[in-house]
Amino acid sequence: MGIVKAVCISEKKGTAKKNIGECNLIAEYGLKNDAHGGSERQVSLLSYEIETAFAKKTGLDIEPGVFGENLLVSGFDFKKCAIGTRFVCNDVVLEITQVGKICHEGCNIRQMTGDCIMPREGVFAKVISGGKISVGDEMSIEKRAYTAAVITASDRSFEGVREDKSGPLVKELLEGYGYKVISYDLLSDDENMIYKRLVEISDNDMPDVIFTTGGTGFSVRDRVPEATLKAGDRNVPGISQAIRNYSFNITPKAMLSRAESVIRKRTIIINLPGSPKAVRECLEFVVPTLSHGIDILRGEADG
Repeated sequence: MGIVKAVCISEKKGTAKKNIGECNLIAEYGLKNDAHGGSERQVSLLSYEIETAFAKKTGLDIEPGVFGENLLVSGFDFKKCAIGTRFVCNDVVLEITQVGKICHEGCNIRQMTGDCIMPREGVFAKVISGGKISVGDEMSIEKRAYTAAVITASDRSFEGVREDKSGPLVKELLEGYGYKVISYDLLSDDENMIYKRLVEISDNDMPDVIFTTGGTGFSVRDRVPEATLKAGDRNVPGISQAIRNYSFNITPKAMLSRAESVIRKRTIIINLPGSPKAVRECLEFVVPTLSHGIDILRGEADG
């Protein structure tokens, strides 16, 4: 649970905002009379604890809104929240659309404070439902759908020689489990291409999980496990081992799988087989347990 510490607006973009105590938020727009209303970054949110720590570190007298935040809230470290996370305050529902941003040249805020923490510590949201927010109001996180990305690695499908049936099936099955699939990519078996896309999705879109399909066998071009290990910060061998053990009860060929599973920041990356039949079997096995791991990684459950 969070507490709203300041409600701020400004008349001009790129300038400090002023705490006005309360404001109406308009659906698909932002705060009434705010310079960022109607933009792609409708509402900016910043942690009260982070702003307070900055003031203590620098010795500066920091007023709410000086970093351009609309809502200063105690109780949340917003930068750890995934895109798609929703916050509820009274009748207002906000959905995170962007985490951080690039600080523009000649930033007035940076000139005033010596540093602008909003680009690395703040988040931006759109207004799903409007209403009034006032200082002292409680804010909570709305339980959200898990998010996923899907990558198929196949030279033949990438070149249009063979239809990719596994990637779309992964998407269909995940949506059936209530996941929001934010992207689907069909790539060649090029290790560097796969690695770069894994990094891009994990770092920018921050889904809960990325499922890859294909490229886990003995062929010279099967390099998905190598790309996955390169992208990962930490290994999660239990997932890939459990999938192999389960699949071995179906076919002894499961011992030939080189699939890996890792964590990059707050995204789990899991390699699946290439055949639609094996994809279905593996997903039906792993998805029910995976949710607990996602909640732990997101700080929403205890280990």
